[in-house]
Amino acid sequence: MKLKKILPIILCLLLTACSGSAPEEYSYDFFAMDTYMSLTAYGDNAEKGVKAAAGRIAELTLMLSVTDKNSELSAINRGGVAEVSEETAGLITFALDIADKTDGALDPTVYPVLRAWGFTTDQNRVPAPEEISALLENIGHEHIQVDGNTVALDKGMMLDLGAVAKGYAGDETERILRENGITSALINLGGNIQLVGSKPDGTDWRLGLKDPAGTGNIGVLTVSDCAVVTSGSYERCFTAEDGTVYGHIIDPASGYPADNGLISVTIIADEGRLCDALSTALFVMGEECALEYWRENKNFDVILITDNAEVLITGGAADKFQLDSAYGNLTVKVVEE
Repeated sequence: MKLKKILPIILCLLLTACSGSAPEEYSYDFFAMDTYMSLTAYGDNAEKGVKAAAGRIAELTLMLSVTDKNSELSAINRGGVAEVSEETAGLITFALDIADKTDGALDPTVYPVLRAWGFTTDQNRVPAPEEISALLENIGHEHIQVDGNTVALDKGMMLDLGAVAKGYAGDETERILRENGITSALINLGGNIQLVGSKPDGTDWRLGLKDPAGTGNIGVLTVSDCAVVTSGSYERCFTAEDGTVYGHIIDPASGYPADNGLISVTIIADEGRLCDALSTALFVMGEECALEYWRENKNFDVILITDNAEVLITGGAADKFQLDSAYGNLTVKVVEE
């Protein structure tokens, strides 16, 4: 797994505890899945729960890494077929389901193209058109077969779960914290935010939504008990010799970085892995198709930031977002059903 080595895209703000006797607080910062993570929990078992969750994330890192030769994904990629754990097979099945539903906008076989652009090696380059064309012949989620716990790929293909792994790690972290009696926690997995309940004082968490073009936050999202994941072309990009800026989110259909007018996509839903997957897929789709997908499903909310200074927010999130007064140049529009 080669994920983003970036600062968090969503920053937590105003994390004040309740007045009077505050509950036990335990925080732990660490590096996993190629990004910096931070877990903060409140309650009698806060330290126990956080340490157990961090250990679980370490397990998932080893299991789902596309670069670790001992991982289950590497076993599939190396041999073309492998028997994996029920958990890994289930996550692959989930990724394939999202790939089907988004018409391949999310594709877990795009790794070879991502690697060719240097986004997994930090050695960025612009591949020649013929190189991309050759690589695209081995891209296509429909060529992955899952039979029980046996996963098989067509020759020349590679599988990567980077678009869902952190989201799933967030879900597992939430599960473990709740099993330890934690009812208030902030899970920050390198910008993937997952919230257990509300803040200790009973109020909503306040999350700053990053300015894709700068260092500030365009506004505040006030939410509780949900997952929030943002993807954007600004997260990891490079400038070619001709001055063209290329982002790391690859359109599986073209083999080139997605370039369709969107610069940021934020997904809000109950499940971290769903947010993770859809933040990538809807970014690839572009504004029109992304909003049509939302209208057809509605099991999530979305905030789109476009390159023409518009912030498009679906109904369920409209009353939870407040634009910062410093960003009066942005036009906020509530998306109609």
